[in-house]
Amino acid sequence: MAFYVYMLKSVSPLKKIKTYVGYTNNINHRLLKHNCNEGAKSTKGYKWVVIYKRYFKTKNDAMSYEYKLKNDRIKRKK
Repeated sequence: MAFYVYMLKSVSPLKKIKTYVGYTNNINHRLLKHNCNEGAKSTKGYKWVVIYKRYFKTKNDAMSYEYKLKNDRIKRKK
């Protein structure tokens, strides 16, 4: 099974621009959940677009990279 680490960017014009990093095996379904306020608590109330995704063969590899990307503020600001 394929896994992806993804980064989202908020597109709500009246709110602060935010990014969110996560992992999934179905990016389209996960993005829909985030945009319907059924995703992570920190994503509620925002509309999101995918700005980055990376493929991994194993869930463990995806989770490890997700952790690194979540803590890399320089990459997230770009």
